Amino acid sequence: MDFSQIIILLPILLFSVIVHEFAHGWVALKCGDPTARDAGRLTFNPLPHLDLFGSIILPGVLLIMGMTPIAMAKPVPVNPYLLRRGEKDNVLVSIAGAAANILLALVAFFLSLIVVLIFKKTGASVCISALRFLNLIIFLNLILANFNLLPIPPLDGSHILAYFLKGEAKISYLKLRRYGFMILIGIFMLGNLLPGRGGLFYLLLAPSFKLIGLFNTILFGLLR
Repeated sequence: MDFSQIIILLPILLFSVIVHEFAHGWVALKCGDPTARDAGRLTFNPLPHLDLFGSIILPGVLLIMGMTPIAMAKPVPVNPYLLRRGEKDNVLVSIAGAAANILLALVAFFLSLIVVLIFKKTGASVCISALRFLNLIIFLNLILANFNLLPIPPLDGSHILAYFLKGEAKISYLKLRRYGFMILIGIFMLGNLLPGRGGLFYLLLAPSFKLIGLFNTILFGLLR
């Protein structure tokens, strides 16, 4: 990936992560918890959301390693005791971030369909640049949604899985939270050590890659 691509990619990645966190806080507010709003996190201003490791170091290291960049913002504060339906609402809050990223990807995909139709009628070269830009939005948002739904603490998927666990299984699973970041770093490292492109890292993100492939197949099919 050359420097010009990185310059385009990083703002898209940052915006997508901010939308993800905003969605968590907005759904929490709708479910009765104003903590994120009161902390000034219901904003699209990137500064309150930035995290040194998750927003800068992590994506930078992944780019250097030649892997798909993933970024994380500071988690939006949520007080589960203020949620009207307790754990049920906590699941909704957890799903909200990934749902927002999937929605962004779908909007970009439908815009891409419009751009393809314009290109077929006009042949304007600017349409190709627009398609590349929209394709990056689709790619990054589907990767972010897939990544955050992994059931690895402290990712959103861990809150969803914890809701369905009971008794000792739930207690044991929640104890993994203290090791969550170490597990994630291990996955990133194994991504380069295991056989195949990206190894374990790419295996876990396979659903998003398949969906990206489907979208690209439809778009390239229309371009012919």
